[in-house]
Amino acid sequence: MTLTAHDITSGWQNARIGTELVLETDAMRVWHLRLAPGQTIPPHRHDRPYLWTILTSGLGVSRFDDGRVVPITYKAGDTRHFPDLTPQTGFVHDLTNTGESDLVFATIEFSMGDPTA
Repeated sequence: MTLTAHDITSGWQNARIGTELVLETDAMRVWHLRLAPGQTIPPHRHDRPYLWTILTSGLGVSRFDDGRVVPITYKAGDTRHFPDLTPQTGFVHDLTNTGESDLVFATIEFSMGDPTA
């Protein structure tokens, strides 16, 4: 199942890219994301440079605003960087843990001006 129009609209309004904001400065936000098996983080936007590292291995599926539904196999230590994101090139997605153990991420989101936007 893909994201609905309502999911996408609400996702563009949702800047909460983790389950816990653990540090915020003028330059960055650091998030922790923990999803139990079957749990989903709601649609949210990524519209600024960020990176994530997963601390646990597991399985997930992300639904994107362009209609893609992408199953993902994570290995502890996997890291991905999105250096070129802007409000014009950003995207909305969610993430569901489809595995049998918690997915735990650390994510760093870099500011592009107003860190509270």
